[in-house]
Amino acid sequence: MSEANTRNNRKELIGFVRSKTGDKSVKVVYEYKIPHPLYKKEIRRKTTVHVHDEKNDSSIGDKVKITATRPLSKLKRWRVLEVLEKAPSI
Repeated sequence: MSEANTRNNRKELIGFVRSKTGDKSVKVVYEYKIPHPLYKKEIRRKTTVHVHDEKNDSSIGDKVKITATRPLSKLKRWRVLEVLEKAPSI
């Protein structure tokens, strides 16, 4: 497998910006469903990841598409690809 193919197969997720943690950094939460091991009912789970936002264009409540990348800091392993939907302003 060539290097070009492995770079194109990076994991992508869609989630919501929960908070801005500093310059060019946000926390994104994404939800998923898994079946209960015994009862098979679908359970909603969520995971929060630290994401690098190079352009600083996302704000709290925005729906964003993120992708896995090399480690950028102690916790940041993801970066923002695009803002899919802006949060409604109050």
